[in-house]
Amino acid sequence: MRNRNIDWYVLVSVLLMLGIGIIMVLSASSPTTVAGASKDGFLFFRKQLGWIGVGLFGMLVMSRFNYRKLNDLVIPSAVLTVVLLLAVFAFEPRNGAYSWIFIGNYQFQPSELVKLCLILMLARIISVKHDKMDSFIQGLIPPLILIAVVWGLVVIEPDLGTAMVIGITSYIMLYAGGANWKHLGGIALLGCMVASIAVMVEGYRMDRFYGFLNPFEDPLGSTYQIVQSLYAIGSGGFLGVGLGQSMQKFGHIPEQHTDFIFSVLSEELGFVGAVFVIILFVIFASRGYLIARNSRDNFGSMLAIGITTLIIVEAVINIAVVTSSMPVTGITLPFISYGGSSLIFKMAAVGVLLNISRFTQNQQRSIGE
Repeated sequence: MRNRNIDWYVLVSVLLMLGIGIIMVLSASSPTTVAGASKDGFLFFRKQLGWIGVGLFGMLVMSRFNYRKLNDLVIPSAVLTVVLLLAVFAFEPRNGAYSWIFIGNYQFQPSELVKLCLILMLARIISVKHDKMDSFIQGLIPPLILIAVVWGLVVIEPDLGTAMVIGITSYIMLYAGGANWKHLGGIALLGCMVASIAVMVEGYRMDRFYGFLNPFEDPLGSTYQIVQSLYAIGSGGFLGVGLGQSMQKFGHIPEQHTDFIFSVLSEELGFVGAVFVIILFVIFASRGYLIARNSRDNFGSMLAIGITTLIIVEAVINIAVVTSSMPVTGITLPFISYGGSSLIFKMAAVGVLLNISRFTQNQQRSIGE
């Protein structure tokens, strides 16, 4: 079977976001790098460009790799997930969390690969138990055990933002897989209770929650990040102050080229630029879920749902955080924020999505013929 077809809506939306991202990384990071030890305003730009090259290669390879063969990687993925999530504790914490593996001058965030491994494992389990998902014991317990193990290891790092992404993505996959809504309601209630406890036991998380309720209560302290983000977004107006003209990126917004890059984008490109980026994510989501709906096998459908949901959930959380629509948590904006691990693995995941689409289109053509 030849696989010539490609979903151009998915590909073009991702390429446009990558293009916008590399420009915004240069704009947002240059003040920091020029003022730093390197004095090189293009430092992060060159690194991001290199990662995009690696990501494009990975996306091309995975778009031509038969996604059905990923079934054979489920058990290795399970082993790799546990190993990676335990390996982080062998390295020094960064920003108070054991989320990174350091190899020489390079650093790797294993949770980015773990998210995809979990999606792969869930897709396999749900597709095999598709007819039993309505049963709590026979259908829901196995994936819940898997989710609980991965979620628990991420929480103790601690990385509550990633745990939230994993929880929401897994929940939507279970819903799409046919789980009983009553069981899902109980799971949602339990998840909210556990998340609430996780927030209450840490003082800095409670500070973020109170800051969310009243962002301007402590503008020079606990709510500094979000206040500066809101200033940037508000300054952008309808058309923005102009590319490269942001004032908030000059030492005011922390993590301005990673977690808060959407703030700089909104300031420089305005409401029009921000909405354009959101539209690209909407296009990606609509096509991703369409690919899932049209897939001829449950495994491909669940893979497509998981990949699409993961990317959209991260985008929604990031934009919600920088607009003070939810408490601050460290989730980057897919394809746009600076970062190697996230970019490379998400582009590889897009390659899998394109491969599912190719097989679906070819099957539909064969039936039509």
